[in-house]
Amino acid sequence: MIFCTHWFIIAVSIFLPIYWLAGGRPKWRAFILLGFCLVFHSHFAGAAGVLPIITLALITYFCGRLSGTTGGATAIIGIIISTAALLTYKYHQFLLFDLLGAVNRPLAEHFASLLKPLLPATPPLAISFFAFEFIHYLVEVKRGREPIKNPFQFAAFTIYFPSLVAGPIKRYYDFLPELEKGLKQTKTIMIAQGLLLMASGFFKKMVLADNINQFILHQEPFFSVQTLPERWLFVLALAGRIYFDFSGYTDIALGLSSMLGIKLPINFNRPYSARSIREFWQRWHMSLSFWIRDYIYIPLGGGQHGAFRRILNGLIAFALCGLWHGASWNFVFWGLYHGVGLAINNYYRRLGPFKPLAKAFDRLPALAWLSTFLFVILGWLPFFYPLDKAFGMFLLLFQTKLVPLE
Repeated sequence: MIFCTHWFIIAVSIFLPIYWLAGGRPKWRAFILLGFCLVFHSHFAGAAGVLPIITLALITYFCGRLSGTTGGATAIIGIIISTAALLTYKYHQFLLFDLLGAVNRPLAEHFASLLKPLLPATPPLAISFFAFEFIHYLVEVKRGREPIKNPFQFAAFTIYFPSLVAGPIKRYYDFLPELEKGLKQTKTIMIAQGLLLMASGFFKKMVLADNINQFILHQEPFFSVQTLPERWLFVLALAGRIYFDFSGYTDIALGLSSMLGIKLPINFNRPYSARSIREFWQRWHMSLSFWIRDYIYIPLGGGQHGAFRRILNGLIAFALCGLWHGASWNFVFWGLYHGVGLAINNYYRRLGPFKPLAKAFDRLPALAWLSTFLFVILGWLPFFYPLDKAFGMFLLLFQTKLVPLE
């Protein structure tokens, strides 16, 4: 985790006092902030990771500036380029070998050999977040919002270091006013709140998530020979680990940003207290779920064309949400799993056989919570493990017979 490295802790300890001492001089603060963002990104991404992002950012900036004079054509071109960059850098192996390779393996290997000299060994740092924010920006500009004209503002939006690696995904029309406020003044209360958020984040990540992860690594080889309570404890540990890890990282990001006088959108709002799948996705990784809603689900037609299209659009959106987390079939399955869960959530009350269940959920909120919680935590199995292993572990949660996992 980048925020837990010695380099980052030392670097940010030098940067923050310099930034605060420049209070009242927005231009100075702007140069200091952008300079640190560039140093941060260069240090962790390296030249092979920085150059593609600079190129993509320049293309996005000029496509946005020219959109008004081209009827939105350049915005569309920019969206296509950002999407192509994301597919190429992050998903080319999946597209070539898992999809094309299933039909024509030699052709897939031929294309892979052509791409190999052109691509870095690993995708550029945070390419998913960059692509999603650039696409959001260009879609909004095409819809009529004012593009970012100031190159500094666009650069700050692009490589703002607190949200760079794991979000939250920013909306530029919300971020820029916050940036302007932060460059003018950082209130003491925001610094104090930021310190508390950072302390919470480091505790979640380093004390809770990391220790839970050690438990998971130790127990996983023995899953098939454990008792049922021990297996369920393992699944609960998976649920705790991903929440404390991701939520902890987000708290650190929001805390750092608060210490700069800039508010970022919250990303988690007690998701495990949700009483329905719909509510869970309104509380879990909120910036991503709202992005998927606004830029995939609604453009596909949302729920405006009948039940079948609504369900289909939801499944497509959630499949892509799963792929966003990783280029593998288990992530696609995890996305579809939640897509099916959301479809059931939206329609089960209208089906006669399920009306008693709906009434039970209304009378007993704890039952609605428990069913949602079980659905979510069981879904972490295909999120963390290959599908065959995840299915084997799932079956073992409901039987006492000892069956060794392959």
